[in-house]
Amino acid sequence: MPMEKKLKKSDQITKNAAYEAVAPDDFASMIEVDRYEQRSSDFDKIISDTHAHFWDPLDTKYIDFSENFDVENKLLMPEEFLPELQCPSVMKLDKKSKIKLANESFRWQMSAILHGEQGALNLSASLCHILKDQGAQEYAANQAREEARHVTGFAKYINSRWGKPLPVGQTLGDLLSELVNAPEVYKKIVGMQILVEGLAMGAFATIYQHSYDPVLVRLMQLVMTDEAFHHKFGKIWADKTIPKLDENEQNMIEDWAANCFQILLFNLVNPEQKKIIYDQFGLNWKQVLDELTEIITDDDRRERMRESTDIFRVLVKTLFKAGIITDRTKDFYSLYVDLDELKEEGDRMVGDDIADEGLQFLKEINFKDNFSRNIAAE
Repeated sequence: MPMEKKLKKSDQITKNAAYEAVAPDDFASMIEVDRYEQRSSDFDKIISDTHAHFWDPLDTKYIDFSENFDVENKLLMPEEFLPELQCPSVMKLDKKSKIKLANESFRWQMSAILHGEQGALNLSASLCHILKDQGAQEYAANQAREEARHVTGFAKYINSRWGKPLPVGQTLGDLLSELVNAPEVYKKIVGMQILVEGLAMGAFATIYQHSYDPVLVRLMQLVMTDEAFHHKFGKIWADKTIPKLDENEQNMIEDWAANCFQILLFNLVNPEQKKIIYDQFGLNWKQVLDELTEIITDDDRRERMRESTDIFRVLVKTLFKAGIITDRTKDFYSLYVDLDELKEEGDRMVGDDIADEGLQFLKEINFKDNFSRNIAAE
């Protein structure tokens, strides 16, 4: 009989039985008879609420991707969300080219979101293979289902506006690959449920509040009704894990999160990764980068991060509220965000109100359907 592969808890930084994990190919541990008697109740509320925020991207009563939007002549987002439009080399373009450049750049952003949702789907599925607790495993299976509909929704939106997505940028692609393939549960949860989900909630809230495309606004709201619950899974992990960490474990998680934040902050929208777009307009990415370096300073980043929907401000708040930013690392984040200000804001995130409105919209649709079925049955 082959030897079972056991992961050391010291490698997993497991502080709560609900997050105990095994190796991905250790199926023998999943069919141990004693395991079926063990189930955490920590995730039962999130699991049961799955029905309340159900939506179908293929059903037009939830969202209709056939509604047109003239991407050739209308901006999808306001000009201020594309800093390249301030570059001297870009300002030489005619009006229609500027609109196309802005929308192509937004296509790149939407493609990154699509790739991120695919990463979240694969990561959730990978948790199903390694989480030993039945409740945690069922939650991960539910999240995989919800991420799958996000992939469908964003793929259909991109298809309706541009035909197909653009390739993933190296920074995001490398991070997603690391998270999906990581054997450590803490990297998957901190990386996806806290870091990437925090980043996504900021991006979704920004697009929801500012996009000129009604279809995209609806899509963002629907996705956020799911993401708000995914964030709760990460919060439960943080509440049950962070206070029990020893100094070395705390430092390890803090350093890894800070490194990820720095990489994302300075490289997520690096012009080199958008070369595929600039080439269409005869723009040199190195020149664009040089011009952006002159335009976007640390002062500009700090000012932008004062906005509640700024993606990196939401990310810092998520890490801060999870206890992953302490006195040891606060100076690094304080370069960009006022942590005392975050402390005073309370625990609600920028997307919570939007998600609540979306839940009400879904309840009205889903309850109406259930009511009609009950009448028909009678």
